Amino acid sequence: MSLASALKSGDVAELPSRRDEDWRWTDLRGLIRAMPAASPPGDAAALTSGIFDDLADETITFLNGRRLAGAGPVAIAADAPRTIALRFVSQARETAHHCALSIDLAPGATLTVFETYEAAGAGYIADVELDIRLGEGARLERVVLIDEADDAVAVSTAEVDLAARAAFAQTALTSGAKRQRFETRLRHGAGARARLDGVYLLDGERRGDLTSEVVHNHLGATTLQLTKGCVRGQARGVFQGRIIVNRGADGTDARMGHHALILSERAEVDAKPELEIYADDVSCSHGNTVGALDEEALFYMAQRGIPDVEARALLTEAFVGEVVDRIEHEGARDVARDWVAQRLRGNQ
Repeated sequence: MSLASALKSGDVAELPSRRDEDWRWTDLRGLIRAMPAASPPGDAAALTSGIFDDLADETITFLNGRRLAGAGPVAIAADAPRTIALRFVSQARETAHHCALSIDLAPGATLTVFETYEAAGAGYIADVELDIRLGEGARLERVVLIDEADDAVAVSTAEVDLAARAAFAQTALTSGAKRQRFETRLRHGAGARARLDGVYLLDGERRGDLTSEVVHNHLGATTLQLTKGCVRGQARGVFQGRIIVNRGADGTDARMGHHALILSERAEVDAKPELEIYADDVSCSHGNTVGALDEEALFYMAQRGIPDVEARALLTEAFVGEVVDRIEHEGARDVARDWVAQRLRGNQ
């Protein structure tokens, strides 16, 4: 069951629900009572420039689920490093749309993807499916900014396959939606490396769900995962991370951490970090903490004349900044820092 299959069939029974273990905190069937009509094409002339356009060699835009130019998979050769801005824009109102894209990296290829989810409508349902394949020794960094409408339902799912000695790095930052889920399913090759990081900054009644599953089937692969979140108002954050180390995957190094701040009495965080280990000679760990801002630090800053609103924003920026600082592309790292600062300082 998935949102994509429900959009195709028009049958709400195809939607995932709380009875599905991986969807128990992001129940779509209980929320969506009838599937809406398909979204219209949208107005391409009304599009403004993207936040990453100046950093990219090429921009690929999907508007209400339709690709504006080009067709077929994105194929990256090993001749020179490439950068692509990938935009998913929803101008729809009370309608639904779906799109899919494949990205294939040849052995030894290098690609940076700047991916944005942009709300220019309201009440829409949006679903995106990505199929990402890295050849032997290929490298990909994916930086994702998710800004959906506060009454939208939005799901993005990526299937990522790494060949031997490939390297994949991902940082996803989200401000949530009525229901928002960003899911990554990754399979390692021998000696492959993956970094899967995330930040959620949620306010009002928004919900954000960062879910991942990483499977180690081969020798000597590495997974590093760090997710941090901040929730206030009546917002709800969800983190689900599962790392599976199967038999034969000796030498695996897998480390997962999730840490969140709850900044109001009615906000909520649900976290489920999981390790399933069936191999010997591995180094694996996970950690999870949920708490509030340090009152001593707030008092210290107040004594030095820093207003409470600014002090809270500064402390929260520093808290999630550890994740942002791990972005390798300097320009994208600066954009992500600004994105975090604008949302924290605008939501105090």
